[in-house]
Amino acid sequence: MAPTISRTGHVGLNVTDLRRSLDFYLRVLGLETMGEGTEEGREFAFLGHEGTIVLTLWQQSGEAFRKDVAGLHHLSFQVDTVEEVRETEVRLRETAVEFAYDGVVPHGEGAESGGVFFYDPDGIRLEIYAPTGAESAQAPVASAPTCGFF
Repeated sequence: MAPTISRTGHVGLNVTDLRRSLDFYLRVLGLETMGEGTEEGREFAFLGHEGTIVLTLWQQSGEAFRKDVAGLHHLSFQVDTVEEVRETEVRLRETAVEFAYDGVVPHGEGAESGGVFFYDPDGIRLEIYAPTGAESAQAPVASAPTCGFF
């Protein structure tokens, strides 16, 4: 019998430079370091919020993220309100992050949910979104999900 999965646990990402990625995720997402390994060749960090691990970073990659191979498409983080999305966008702009789209965009034409789409230091596509509040924004692509093709 298959397990009954109710939600995703933590997500592990391979990165090229643990220090750089750790700084980015702590600053941008407001996560805290919950554990860390510094042994050469085995560097990692566990990041979380309120005692729960959300993200693990593993320094195991020799090159940046490639979207042309099977694997992760993008990583999405939900917040409660679109105001939180906009606050995050301001912090991202202050750190000169590359965005996939300009501003808060809905997940599709007329959708209530939406967010900001951007890239981490290794080019991994990220999203911060809220389940409501984006219905007045224009979708960048009317015929496809905003989070799908960029």
